[in-house]
Amino acid sequence: MPAISKRISGILGNDPSGWEVHFTAKARQEAGEDIVMLSIGDHDRPTPEASVEACVEELRAGHHHYTDLQGIASLRQAMADVTTRSTGVATTLEQIIVAPGGQGALFAAVHAALDPGDHAIVVGPYYATYPGTFRVACASFDVVEALAEDDFQPKRAALEAAKRPETRAVLINSPNNPTGAVYSRETLEGIAGFCRDHDLWLISDEVYWTHTGGEQHLSPLALPGMEERTLVVNSVSKSHGMTGWRVGWMRGPKQVVDDLVNLNLVLTYGLGDFISHAVARALVAGWGVEELTQRYDARRKALISAFDGIRGAQVRGSQGGIYVMLDVSDTFESGEDFAWSLLEAEKIAVTPGEAFGRAAAGHVRISLCQDEQTLAQAASRIRNFVETRAGEAKRQRITGAAS
Repeated sequence: MPAISKRISGILGNDPSGWEVHFTAKARQEAGEDIVMLSIGDHDRPTPEASVEACVEELRAGHHHYTDLQGIASLRQAMADVTTRSTGVATTLEQIIVAPGGQGALFAAVHAALDPGDHAIVVGPYYATYPGTFRVACASFDVVEALAEDDFQPKRAALEAAKRPETRAVLINSPNNPTGAVYSRETLEGIAGFCRDHDLWLISDEVYWTHTGGEQHLSPLALPGMEERTLVVNSVSKSHGMTGWRVGWMRGPKQVVDDLVNLNLVLTYGLGDFISHAVARALVAGWGVEELTQRYDARRKALISAFDGIRGAQVRGSQGGIYVMLDVSDTFESGEDFAWSLLEAEKIAVTPGEAFGRAAAGHVRISLCQDEQTLAQAASRIRNFVETRAGEAKRQRITGAAS
């Protein structure tokens, strides 16, 4: 057959995917093994029933047709209202464009900000799809790693060191996947100042905005001089328990949104009709949001407490989001080594930190998307596993020193 384009065949590049553990564990689970899946951020409970019923009602009401490329007005208005609340910046429906999930909104933002050959700065640890999204846009990028010892808060000096003449954008994610870090006002002001001083776009992935560990969500959109240069990515996946509905949006200047309508023309030709109407109702009503926020807050606190004082590992970041980040570098060669060993020994699947950038190496991401009893039992088994390995390593060091 003819050759596949390099743009498509090269999407993943040479990055470690980090998903081999998850896919192996999933295959073993489907084959009948009792595997505890803590390797993916998909809710353990269904979408709230009110949202499901709304979808059925909208389907039966005859919403079966093409929709406005920018998104139906009621959906964009609901998204604008949510964005006003989440960012503190008044937003109109003309500043909203719909997308198939947060990933679709990220795709739109990257293509709006960058031409082929342009350069971007990605703050890591980062969500695993970020590098491939820039490659599809034929843009280059460098990763500025936010370090564990800095609570995964990126520093402006590191951004300055990574800037090139062709740099056009910075991509951040707070609350962060995988680390759970919630960027402080000082951190966001440093990033905003960098973008203003160098006339850069800031792409702000805020899909975890309801999972801040009880703190108020801070968006760089609200900082002085940032509304004109900030593209906010959001979705209903994590906040409203609707991962499989694939509905997201981008908030940006009206001119950017107007131009991105043409991207939807050739890429999606609009979102599903009945889904659009149902999601609009879910956003207005806020079905499930408070329950989901409280559930993950409680699970996060319980898991962190279960790891308190653990020998051979320590919790890092984990102020928000729906994951706990465990540093296992004192006991294991890598997060990947830990994840494979844990899967074999305890039949528990977690995600190696190496999938999310160098700063996450030596860590594992533990999803909170299981019921409380399952999480408690898994935490106990993980703790015993780590402490057993830590004890073995200590004995080996003592034996080696004595010989």
